[in-house]
Amino acid sequence: MFEPSEQAAAPLIWEVGALCRAVAQALQARFNPVLVRGELAGFSRAASGHCYFTLKDASGQLRCAMFRRAASQLDFVPRDGQLVQAQASLNVYEGRGDLQLVVQQLQPVGQGALFEQFLRLKARLQSQGLFDAARKRALVRMPRAIGLVTSPGAAALHDVASTLARRAPHLPVVFAPAQVQGEGAAASLCTALSNLYLLAQASQGKAAENTSNCPPLDAILLVRGGGSMEDLWAFNDEQLAHTIVQSPVPLVCGVGHETDFTIADFCADLRAPTPTAAAELVAPVRSEELAALALAEERLRGAVLGRLDGQHQRLDGAVARLGRPSGFVAAAGLQLGQWSQQLRHALQLRLGLSAQALQGREQDFARSLRRHLQSRQEGLQGLQTRLTLLDPQLVLARGYALLSDEHGQVVVRASQVRTGQALHAALAEGALELTVQPPRLF
Repeated sequence: MFEPSEQAAAPLIWEVGALCRAVAQALQARFNPVLVRGELAGFSRAASGHCYFTLKDASGQLRCAMFRRAASQLDFVPRDGQLVQAQASLNVYEGRGDLQLVVQQLQPVGQGALFEQFLRLKARLQSQGLFDAARKRALVRMPRAIGLVTSPGAAALHDVASTLARRAPHLPVVFAPAQVQGEGAAASLCTALSNLYLLAQASQGKAAENTSNCPPLDAILLVRGGGSMEDLWAFNDEQLAHTIVQSPVPLVCGVGHETDFTIADFCADLRAPTPTAAAELVAPVRSEELAALALAEERLRGAVLGRLDGQHQRLDGAVARLGRPSGFVAAAGLQLGQWSQQLRHALQLRLGLSAQALQGREQDFARSLRRHLQSRQEGLQGLQTRLTLLDPQLVLARGYALLSDEHGQVVVRASQVRTGQALHAALAEGALELTVQPPRLF
């Protein structure tokens, strides 16, 4: 029997941590130190002073860590989207098994100037009110047609077209091709948007052009796929910003990826993270709208049928009542008799009460008249007694006389007469003719 002279060597079994350290040592021996250029993304500074971020480009990305001592040497404020160059060492973070760069130095290059230019333009346009929320308009829930500005060869065109075909295949799209990258792109975008503005104004009756073949535009999409800041720089143009805010209808900007921001995003009525999301914002889901319409139709049909049933019941009741007019006449006669009896009884009762009231008032009047006549008679007797007491004859009967001169004037004072003057004296019985004599002294 054949037996091998030497047993085959067993494979080496690694511990996870040991393998990570071995890979890290191999990378350090093979690559370190390295200079890496890329775009900053997700930059954050921890409470410990360490900084964590990602360096990326169109084909890849690396996690980075910059510890507190190195971070304290930074002479600029890192911002997402900024192109930087990092002096670092390649390593493996054993806790997660991730490849990472430990950065010793970080400085902006190339795109840093573009980013500063972007910030200056943003601040200037913001001060002019181009980003004001009060200026921005809400989208129409059911647009009649939309305008689309992008490059004919861009993937964004395919993304928007497929999204609209899936969600709202009935929605017309007016495509205005434009250059979205490179020299002259900003001017091309302004021209495409201006052409759509004219169509939108014409379709809404704001221009004199013939609009028979122009669908009414209710929204405009300005879209482009992702890229570096240089690739998207056409959307940071000042003239394009002013053109965007002049849109007669709501404008949605979907440029780049979710982390990409351009001046066009701030000027638009609504910003979408991607071209696909922009198409989803303006296009309602056709199936959902049809389902809502079907539900509304069902509710309307139920309401109409219920109303018709109620009216039919009322009609049946009316027909049943009209089919027996003698019953109506008899019921009406009975009701009339009851009303007549009630009226007669009420009239008799009212007359009885009135007669009783009249009799009571007659008795009251007689008593009041008697009291009044008695009171008047007593008053008259009192006046007669007073008048009798004032009779001059009664005074004369007590021995008084009434003197008067030749002119009939009553004499009441001695100074009214003179010696030898004739006076007339009226007594209780008879009269005397007197002559005034001087007073006699006794």
